[in-house]
Amino acid sequence: MTSIKVIGIGPGGTEQVTRAAVVALNEVDVFLVADKGGAKRDLVAAREEICARWITGDYRLVEVPDPERGPDAERDAAAYGRGVTDWHRARTERYRAIIAAEPDLTYGFLVWGDPAFYDSTLRIVDALAADLTISCEVVPGISAIQLLAARHRVPLNRVGRPFLVTTGRRLLEDFRDGLDVVVMLDGHLACRGLTGHGLEICWGAYLGDPREVLVRGPLDGVIDELIATRAALRERHGWVMDTYLLRPEPG
Repeated sequence: MTSIKVIGIGPGGTEQVTRAAVVALNEVDVFLVADKGGAKRDLVAAREEICARWITGDYRLVEVPDPERGPDAERDAAAYGRGVTDWHRARTERYRAIIAAEPDLTYGFLVWGDPAFYDSTLRIVDALAADLTISCEVVPGISAIQLLAARHRVPLNRVGRPFLVTTGRRLLEDFRDGLDVVVMLDGHLACRGLTGHGLEICWGAYLGDPREVLVRGPLDGVIDELIATRAALRERHGWVMDTYLLRPEPG
C-alpha cells in the first residue's frame, strides 16, 4: 500500500514548521514537489531548506513540472472552474505515474500554509485513490491567515460575530458592509473596488519569510501605496504571496 502524508509547512521559513510536521517529515521516503519554474523556483528551494533543516534520515525530493494554467483574469467563473479541473487532472496524472512506479513507499506533499485553505492537494490525493491503494494522513500547518492576524496583533472577528474567508475573484460579490473579510489569492487587489466603505486593511506579503512586508491603515488612505508596493515586490521577486483582512474602521 502507498502511504501519503500531506504536511502543512506554514507560510514561510523553517521556524513555522510544527513539531507534528517534523515527525511526519521524518516518516517520508519521497517528497513530490511541484516545480512551477522561473521566478517561483525559490518556492522549491524553500521546501528543500525545510527538509534539510528538519529531516535526520534519508529521503528523496522529486520535482514534478507543474502543468500550465491559463490567465485567471481572462476567464469567467465557468471557464475558471473548467481550467482548474483540467489543471488538477494533469497534475494527478503526473503524480500517479511516479507513485505507480514505486507503490510501496511513503510519499509526502509539502503544502504551503495549511492544507485546509485554498489548496488542491487533498483533491488530488482523492483522485489518486480512484485507482491506487492509498492511506493518507493530513498534518495541519500554521496558515497565512493565522500569521497575518498575529503580525498585525488583531483578532479576525469582532465579539460574537462571524468573519468570511474568500478570494480576490469573489470579494466584490461576497462583501457585505459590517462584515470582517479575510482575502486570499488576490493577484489584482480587488479591494480597490471597496474604497468609500469605511474599511481598514491589514495586509501582509511573504508572511513568515525574511522578505515579509506589512501594510495597515484606512483602505482609502493606503490603497495607492499598497498597489505600488505590491507591484514593486512582484518586480523584485517575480511573484507575490499575500493575504489581507478588511474590517470596519475602528471608532
